[in-house]
Amino acid sequence: MNRAALAGMFNGQTTACEPAKAALLGGGDFVIWDGTVPGQQLARIYAARHRRARRRGAETLALSTTVDILTQYGTAPLRIGCIFTRDRTWAFMLFLAEDASIVLACTGVRQADQ
Repeated sequence: MNRAALAGMFNGQTTACEPAKAALLGGGDFVIWDGTVPGQQLARIYAARHRRARRRGAETLALSTTVDILTQYGTAPLRIGCIFTRDRTWAFMLFLAEDASIVLACTGVRQADQ
């Protein structure tokens, strides 16, 4: 997948989408991994990450909203991707349809020790 195609998939699904798109268009590294994971499994994983982030006081964007969206997909297989800002201060996790044709949700986490 190329940068322009991925950028065109952001439609304000969460408040993290615009900063993720800006990071992508600003030259940040990105990857869309092969394989899929059921939405409800991702929801459990990211709900736990949300709890840990709150306990540590880590800055996040749209993590709670992303968990809600992932929960709605139940057993549907989803693809995962990631965009880093050029300075690596933020990582944006993307959750896409199985065929990687649309971004369904996006969350951002400020990286520690940057």
